[in-house]
Amino acid sequence: MTVITLGPEGTFSHELALRLKSNPVILEPTIHSIFASVAAGKGDGIVPIENSEAGGVGETLDGLTKYHLSITAEMYMPVHHNFASLVPLDKIRVIYAHPQTHEQCSTWLEQWQVPVIHTSSNASSAIEAKKTPNAGAILSVSAAAIYKLPILVEHIENNPGNTTRFVRIATVACADTRSGKCSLLIDPDTDRAGLLYDLLGVFARRKINLTRIESRPSKKGIGKYVFFLDYAVNECTDEALRELREITTIRNLGCYPKIEVPI
Repeated sequence: MTVITLGPEGTFSHELALRLKSNPVILEPTIHSIFASVAAGKGDGIVPIENSEAGGVGETLDGLTKYHLSITAEMYMPVHHNFASLVPLDKIRVIYAHPQTHEQCSTWLEQWQVPVIHTSSNASSAIEAKKTPNAGAILSVSAAAIYKLPILVEHIENNPGNTTRFVRIATVACADTRSGKCSLLIDPDTDRAGLLYDLLGVFARRKINLTRIESRPSKKGIGKYVFFLDYAVNECTDEALRELREITTIRNLGCYPKIEVPI
């Protein structure tokens, strides 16, 4: 099965695709381009959706809003960041890092008071650091090896338990609609007092466990949001969705299994 994920070589997304023995793997420069390629029927995509330290990945949430694709699996991968450079630490004048990586390593970065330039991926950080004098990059062990950047400081993430959740996206939903977890996109038609309370009450009354809720600007104007919900399936799920449709506009993003990631 063709898998499309974030490149260039050495990103955590690429590493995950390799661990899952995906073949072939197509590398795209942005998360948006992954969604576009999947929508065009070029393969399934693997994208990061949230991190235990930095929260939701905006580009992925926007992609789920824009493209009518389904989530067909989820994967969790421990993420460890390292600082690498061709020059010693006391020579560093600029650091390249992906925005999510920056958040996940904010404590270490604040100690250095060195300008940080954001990049599209950890692998891109390595590429930029190699061609910029007195520069360093925050990246994975595999990226450091691929781009031949010596690691100067290991494990600089804020939390040693740092974990990123990835999802697989596809044009066709998972056949098992009773999988353990489902995702939902809610796009409210109105702005009124108690709307969110009513939406959440649909699940609470049926003892459906919400494992995640997140808001994201709808791009329709200031103060207008969409909501992403993840929930555990139970015998009342279908009934809850019917009631939700009476209240607001929803889109089922899919029910899916968890795939264990080989070490």
